Amino acid sequence: MNIQLPFRLLAAATLAGLMLTSCSGSGGSTRTSGSSPAASAPATPEPTGTAPPTPTPQVTPSGTQAPSGTPSASGTPPLGSWSLQPVWPFTTLAQAQAWERAYRSGGHQPWHLDPAGTALSFTRDYLDFTGIDRITSRAVSGRHARIGVAPTGSEGGTAAVIHLVRFGGGPNAPWEVVGTDDTTFSLTTPAYGSLARSPLETGGRITGVDESIRVQVRQPSSTAPLGTSPCCTSAGGDKQPWRVTVPFQGARDPVLTVVASTGGHVSDVERFTITAVRAH
Repeated sequence: MNIQLPFRLLAAATLAGLMLTSCSGSGGSTRTSGSSPAASAPATPEPTGTAPPTPTPQVTPSGTQAPSGTPSASGTPPLGSWSLQPVWPFTTLAQAQAWERAYRSGGHQPWHLDPAGTALSFTRDYLDFTGIDRITSRAVSGRHARIGVAPTGSEGGTAAVIHLVRFGGGPNAPWEVVGTDDTTFSLTTPAYGSLARSPLETGGRITGVDESIRVQVRQPSSTAPLGTSPCCTSAGGDKQPWRVTVPFQGARDPVLTVVASTGGHVSDVERFTITAVRAH
């Protein structure tokens, strides 16, 4: 999502079972454009919806009120507390712990221990961006990871930088996607961790030429998106605002993923950004 200053994260969750513990992390918010909130940061990159690297990040359970310091319309929260949202592949800490037990007993799905493998599985298996299958950057600091991904054949450009955090406190805690770090394409509305209702107003800023934006609302338990914007919203320029309304239905998971993508010049999806919202 973006470069961030170090944060101290206060405990935000009052319900048990969804703590996403982390010892420390490198800077940068997770998809403030739609993923997790970003710390107040330098002018570049622009925050969109991810969360900052901080000690002991926690996942806010669905139904609890977001802590003080929720992000502003720009996606950047003031100094203070913030909670990460579990986007994928696990929706609860109990699920992550169940996988840990299966891994210890039989080596089940070892890719959960690889942040790069988890990031690519997120783009291909969850977002259904099958063309995004190349790693462009990898930065791991403590229990935070930032993984750059891109389409095969694209020249140098990164489609998104995915922010992941170890979900749990054990040595085999799996990696969990919590957002993205945005620069030239951001998703700042709805705010990270906010309560989502249909129709969902989405928006952010984009830099580019002849861009074509599509927005989807997804949840881990469904193969198909819960809602998709009409194709497509034209945009372009230098940090120009964009806005799309997306109706959706069938939400049953506690956390939903809002993903905005643009492409069409070289591949169907050339850049994307995500944020996490609560369904109830």
